[in-house]
Amino acid sequence: MELEGRVALVTAAAGAGIGQAVARALAAAGADLVVTDVHERRTLQLADEIAASSGRKVLGLPLDVTDEARVGAVVSEVIARLGRLDILVNNSGINELRPIWEMPTATWRKVIDVCLTGHFFTLRAVLPHMIEHKRGAIVNIASVAGWIGSREGESHYAAAKAGVMGLTRAVATEVAPHGIRVNAIAPGLVWNEFLARIYPPQFFREMEQKTPLGRVGRPDDIANTVVFLASDRSSFMTGEVLCVSGGMYLHA
Repeated sequence: MELEGRVALVTAAAGAGIGQAVARALAAAGADLVVTDVHERRTLQLADEIAASSGRKVLGLPLDVTDEARVGAVVSEVIARLGRLDILVNNSGINELRPIWEMPTATWRKVIDVCLTGHFFTLRAVLPHMIEHKRGAIVNIASVAGWIGSREGESHYAAAKAGVMGLTRAVATEVAPHGIRVNAIAPGLVWNEFLARIYPPQFFREMEQKTPLGRVGRPDDIANTVVFLASDRSSFMTGEVLCVSGGMYLHA
């Protein structure tokens, strides 16, 4: 229960992939939890499930991270109801495959807004509280696409995830004097049901063959890394981007 006594907020937590696994892992490690997602019904349902299974305090709050005012309102509500906010996990992301020469401006802006600008909104909202209390751990979810790009029509996504890496390093440097750590995780391919709607089956077979550990990632692979970065076990780490890809991308 290494996170007992701390409050964690996770964005995009009610889907089938990384966010939900992260939320469950943080609660299992003892943190009280704020589940947020754009899907209200799933958000409230997941919050009730985690509260029942973990015995932790869990709030479920609908949140579209591109809604600047709503982000601020959610953070204020969390502090008012739970008294503190120690951990932020920026997991929001979206992707729509399209070659850049065919990409509508609206598609570019949507992916950038969800994957990068939403992180900025949440960071800006939580940092005054963390600075006041001289503590905090922030984990941003990036992607290996931020390093290696993509041939799948993901220029907007790769640009956003590279931006998350740069944002992580810059913010880590700014807030380190206040006792706040900011790190990021760059997953390789992590399976969830939604991805099957985007990529053909052959894509997953090829990725398994390219990955030295012989499989694609699982949401728990990322969730376990988040718990490490949120805990005191990583107390001398900030500004880092950890590659969790099964060796698919060997980051130096």
